[in-house]
Amino acid sequence: MLALAACGADDGGSAAGERPDGTQVTIRVPVDAPTISAAVSLAEPGDLVLVAPGVYQESVKVDKAWVTLRGESRDGVVIDGRLRQPNGIVVTAPGVAVENLTVRNNTQNGVLLTGSAAAATGSPGRGGYDTGDEPVTFLKSFLVSHVTATRNGLYGIYAFSAQDGVIEHSYASGSADSGIYVGQCKPCRIVVRDNVAELNAVGYEGTNAGGDMYVVGNRLVGNRVGLTTSSDHQEKLLPQQDALVAGNLVADNQQPSTPEQADGGWGVGIGVDGGSDNRFVRNRITGHVNGGLVITATADVPPNGNQVLENAFAANAVDVGWTFPTATRGQGNCLRGNDLATTVPDLLATTATCPAAEPSPSGTWSAPKPPRGIPFTDVAAPAPQPQLPNATTAGPTAVPATPALPDTAKVALPPASLLADRAVVRTS
Repeated sequence: MLALAACGADDGGSAAGERPDGTQVTIRVPVDAPTISAAVSLAEPGDLVLVAPGVYQESVKVDKAWVTLRGESRDGVVIDGRLRQPNGIVVTAPGVAVENLTVRNNTQNGVLLTGSAAAATGSPGRGGYDTGDEPVTFLKSFLVSHVTATRNGLYGIYAFSAQDGVIEHSYASGSADSGIYVGQCKPCRIVVRDNVAELNAVGYEGTNAGGDMYVVGNRLVGNRVGLTTSSDHQEKLLPQQDALVAGNLVADNQQPSTPEQADGGWGVGIGVDGGSDNRFVRNRITGHVNGGLVITATADVPPNGNQVLENAFAANAVDVGWTFPTATRGQGNCLRGNDLATTVPDLLATTATCPAAEPSPSGTWSAPKPPRGIPFTDVAAPAPQPQLPNATTAGPTAVPATPALPDTAKVALPPASLLADRAVVRTS
């Protein structure tokens, strides 16, 4: 495979090259521009930056609106951070599509989509959280599709302070925090669908993310924790509220050959940490040594009004468990129509039937001690992933200003046959 080292790779590369004449043109790398960054600098709204197979040793910042960045080959076009740069791709302009390529070996994130200047520069601190007094600035409208993000030191695909977007048909592994992360958006109007997250500390994480926030039809298998939705004082727009988690396959999330997250989570399918008014609908949650779905409080933020509806649980140490410190005990958490065997406290299916308004009872159970993790750089390399159809012949992708939101009634429970290795939940 051709290795292409960008000139000035650490600062995004040079502006060499020449844009073809016309409107909505295709800028080819390396034919029209020697690097991806150079091609993006030439792009105008409606253009397609089409990248030939090769290893591109650069960090790409897409600050041009309504541009499509696409690889000719998902596995063959590799943006490699060489563990020398925080981010592989940073999107700060609206209407950008990132498609059909691989990002790997970045110290923080594979793909970052953000309206936060602090996050875009990787400062202050890990992940670029901006908890000052300034109002939240959102990136509006984005698409990430058919992207492989592997062996990144924080998040694989990271939408932070962003709205009106879709993350779909992508694969994330080897993330030392979360494979896919959505944070600090309210209302989000974000759809995370038909992705695979495995061999991460956490498969999917949504923090302070709610309001038309959909996590639908994903395969979250073989991480340390499958999915979390939480409130966190490190981000603005506290608390987390109003997300729909539906039709996902969440299984066997106690894989030891994974990076270890700071809080040591292990053996949990879905964790709710101070999140409220979320709905967990028709997910298949199986094979967890701690708990299938666990609800708890975070710091001073109680979890209230979470609904667990029509899910299928199997082979979990505890199918559904709630545990709250007295000062932050949740209220109105409830269950209805689930296929489950065990709850803590006992008999939640009958004592906490939806709708419920009273304070939620609290229980405790013994959690297994997690094994030590491995460095994110040592996580197994991904298998070849499905290609974007017509990647080399289709024109630029028109990203809608607001994505079409899923119809919850049409989201089915994944069949047990999808527990087979590499079987993927399909939503579109």
